[in-house]
Amino acid sequence: MLSRIAATVVPSLGHLTVTTDHATAAGSIIVANHTSLVDPGVVLAALRRLGVEPVVMATAGLWRIPVLGRLLERGGHVPVHRNTDRAAGALDAAALALGAGRHLLIYGEGRLPCRTDAAEAPPESFRSGLARLAHVSGAPVVPLGQAGARRVSSGSCVKQISGFLTAPARRPRLHVHIGVPLHLPPEIGEATAAARAAVTAAWRTAAHRIGEPAASA
Repeated sequence: MLSRIAATVVPSLGHLTVTTDHATAAGSIIVANHTSLVDPGVVLAALRRLGVEPVVMATAGLWRIPVLGRLLERGGHVPVHRNTDRAAGALDAAALALGAGRHLLIYGEGRLPCRTDAAEAPPESFRSGLARLAHVSGAPVVPLGQAGARRVSSGSCVKQISGFLTAPARRPRLHVHIGVPLHLPPEIGEATAAARAAVTAAWRTAAHRIGEPAASA
């Protein structure tokens, strides 16, 4: 349901293009960079064009939002209860989804950047959950880079609302690039760094496609 909604709404907000270096196999962990409240929709819309409708790992607070919470529950998505004794359960639920052949979408940074401008920047440091999940499940990791979502919505609350409302008229360029799958090394720190490097490379491709100066920095 979320993927269908995203595929309907996102094209009205901007011009979305998608490129890929490799087909995404079932049972893969798709790891994306996180820059805007809008980019989950952008990523889901892009993946649906490729025939992929993933289970999403996201902060548990989203399940408390009316309507959205019900959609997340119905779709079998995975809530992450950070800093609680329930946090480890999210990895178990994600591993079960992967074992059932579902794709899983995870944000390696686990947070939005603390910036008010609309420009692009490389992914920030990754949390270790991705590496631990890849180790437990044995699933390949597919790096995904998205760029342009901050042109739709970023900054203060007022700027985010204004950006979202004016996006249909502005039609900002949005691009998602999917890189080659990789198997992460066993050591958690090394695996986390490898995943971040792969997502950064995919992000550079996406940012270059929309003409962002940060892509060549």
